[in-house]
Amino acid sequence: MARPVGSGQGERMSLRPALLSAVLALLVCAPGAAAADGPALHVDAGKDRHAISPDIYGVNFAGEAFSKAQLRAMGLTIDRWGGNSTTRYDFGTGFHNTGSDWYFENIPPDPGALPHAALIAADRAAGLRTIVTLPLIGWTPRADSPDEHPFACGFPTGAFPTQDSTDPWDPHCGNGLKNGKALTGNDPTLTSRRIGPKQVKTWVAKLVATYGRRAAGGVAWYELDNEPALWDDTHRDVRPEPLTYDELLSRTVKVATAIKTADPTARTLGPSDWGWCAYFYSPADSGGCGDGADKAAHGGLAFVPWYLRQLHRLDAAGGPRLLDALDEHYYPQSGVALRDAGDAATQALRLRATRSLWDPTYIDESWISDLAPGGVAVKLIPRLRAWIAAEYPGTKLAITEYNFGGLESLNGALAQADVLGILGRERVDIATLWAPGAATEPWAYAFRMFRGTDAGKPRFGDVSVRARSVDVDQPDRPNGGQDRVAVYAAQRGTGGALTIMVINKTGSALSSPLDVAGFTAAGPVQVWRYDAGDLGAIVHEADAALSGGAVTLTYPARSITLLVLPPG
Repeated sequence: MARPVGSGQGERMSLRPALLSAVLALLVCAPGAAAADGPALHVDAGKDRHAISPDIYGVNFAGEAFSKAQLRAMGLTIDRWGGNSTTRYDFGTGFHNTGSDWYFENIPPDPGALPHAALIAADRAAGLRTIVTLPLIGWTPRADSPDEHPFACGFPTGAFPTQDSTDPWDPHCGNGLKNGKALTGNDPTLTSRRIGPKQVKTWVAKLVATYGRRAAGGVAWYELDNEPALWDDTHRDVRPEPLTYDELLSRTVKVATAIKTADPTARTLGPSDWGWCAYFYSPADSGGCGDGADKAAHGGLAFVPWYLRQLHRLDAAGGPRLLDALDEHYYPQSGVALRDAGDAATQALRLRATRSLWDPTYIDESWISDLAPGGVAVKLIPRLRAWIAAEYPGTKLAITEYNFGGLESLNGALAQADVLGILGRERVDIATLWAPGAATEPWAYAFRMFRGTDAGKPRFGDVSVRARSVDVDQPDRPNGGQDRVAVYAAQRGTGGALTIMVINKTGSALSSPLDVAGFTAAGPVQVWRYDAGDLGAIVHEADAALSGGAVTLTYPARSITLLVLPPG
């Protein structure tokens, strides 16, 4: 995916005027006739208990896009320096090649600091851990690249005078396409020079010398390149050949070994590929998304389980653990992962599409379902966890790029809050949102609802407990039907407050009964809310009272509500 661009803005968390709060308190504690009946909600603090990894609250390029105050206000925990531009990045000069994202050009670093170094420094100042992507592709920008226009580029018009498009700022650089077909025969050394594991080891050694080993507070994770199944497209000026199972494994072993040599405490994740087809096939298979010769040559095993099996065998043979986390990228393929929230149908689909992360009954509403009779249940997280359990137990699970779209809107914030709840409940270890936009937009308030850091402000717990909505528990609900209300619950530690996140995805206020088991509250329930009433604030509503471990509340249309129950 392309590298995100954005700059943060200031943020605030406020109370509405007292009179309005008093009116809303009546709606919260005594639902009126305007509210429709919502699904029953059930929470049991004694069941399904497990720690929520703090590293699911991550964003790509956060240290570059947001101020220290904004990073802390959102409660972000981990930051990824990744994407297409990091596949061909030179740590000595700071140049990167844009690949197909922008005319295959060598771009100089921003003034002041190398991009990865500046991001690491910002992360450390704000208390975030950093994921640094390291190259497997074997090419990096030439050290003598011009640092101003005209830049070096992969398909210069001097060699290829007729191309479909040229850079408006550097018209001698083309997009490498003619009549929609990829040009061939270019000279990769015009922009790039070959590198190997030795250069990667040098880079890691420099990071260790600057920040210490991972175990002593250095770089938290090293990612083994970015979306290698797309190299023959995104970086076709140097890598036009389709990647195979064996080649990716070989490059992984060599680079991961170099990383672990430079820092024996380092942690790695991969293969960090783009999505559905790359989980099962190599680009050398049928169009990269169907059974082909490469898969057949490897026992007909899907790529990801094969990859895990081979690395497990190397580990069992006595070598260092070369892969610490299975990482894949995920974007719903149904057309919702867009910057614009879209029309009503798109917004409803976005709120259903989050089910593809976990629900075995949800048939994907995209081209993926054209691949099998009766459609396909993606059930991404259970699928990946099953592969790990079968082929390389003990490997962590990461999703370092995802985006369900519409993040500039309340609809996108509802989906993002739903995703954060799912990631915690389903035991994902690392997750970083791609291309979120400004820190003042609604998506950021989904993070704030889970991770608010100011004293007296809302904060979701860190030990997941059982939470169920009758909507979700109905196995016969239609595939296209919308889950009206999602609910997630977590306790703060072993004896702290119980927190319950309720997401009303509908356009109507809903009155839902909630019962709580396995926990005794010592006082009234705090109610915090984010909704259309003020897209720039999280509001502390009037407290509510439990009676016999139960309460019925009204949740406004399109709202995210956090209930905080103090411990008894």
